[in-house]
Amino acid sequence: MPIELSTPDVAGLVAVTEALREWQRDDVPLQLHPGDLGWFFRYGPERTAAATRTWTRDGRIVGVGIADEPDLIRMTVAPDLLMDADLATQVADDLADPGRGILGEGEVYVEAPNGAVIRDVLSERGWTLDERWTPLSRNLSEPVEDPRLQVEVVGPELAATRAELQRASFEKSRFSADSWHAMAGGVPYADARCLLGYDEAGAAVATVTVWSAGPGKPGLIEPMGVHRDHRGHGYGRAICLAAAANLRGMGSTSVQVCTPSSLVGAVATYVSAGFEKLPERRDLARKE
Repeated sequence: MPIELSTPDVAGLVAVTEALREWQRDDVPLQLHPGDLGWFFRYGPERTAAATRTWTRDGRIVGVGIADEPDLIRMTVAPDLLMDADLATQVADDLADPGRGILGEGEVYVEAPNGAVIRDVLSERGWTLDERWTPLSRNLSEPVEDPRLQVEVVGPELAATRAELQRASFEKSRFSADSWHAMAGGVPYADARCLLGYDEAGAAVATVTVWSAGPGKPGLIEPMGVHRDHRGHGYGRAICLAAAANLRGMGSTSVQVCTPSSLVGAVATYVSAGFEKLPERRDLARKE
């Protein structure tokens, strides 16, 4: 069966979201989640569609990628096709050819799940290991401990506060109230919540967005941040516990997150909130 590469329109993002939801499982390595697509919606539906790529075989979506940057694509394939050599070869061919509209010339990067044969195919073609990432997961079969933090679910009335806290947590962030509304209007946000955490004085000190893939499937944290002026007080751990509790309430079996291994403090925060480190993952790079 031929494999077709395409870029969906805005309406096609519904099918992409459904495919990513279906692929989430606790028994496979952490992979692209509907929450990753949902977080990209902060740029608006048209830009999200333009950055998305699908591989389809016999009418079924078998692979999905999100081009976060012109030189970076984050991608995955259906769990039952992680070792499908034909699919891996086709994806590798598409990634190598700038004319196919995924990656350009020169130095480029691919994020793919551990255990996917596409990693082997790219390595055989000269791609090398690059940035280190640490996936983490917390099982949600048991109740989550009290975060000891006042937490509110963000609605439109708190969008500006949510955006301000995002910018105060991430130095280069340009997240705005309009960004929040764009994200909240996206298809994946039907299974998501933004949370704000407040200190005893009523100041907003931490934020997190949690993404469910539906009951019985792992959920995702993307992103989590603590206000730069309020770090060192345990608010990161507390908002992670609140995130886990909210996902458990939505029926998620686990909560997952992936962070650069270089962010030692972030990894330690997740571990303090009961997350377990999973095998490290490396980006793949083509450096010419």
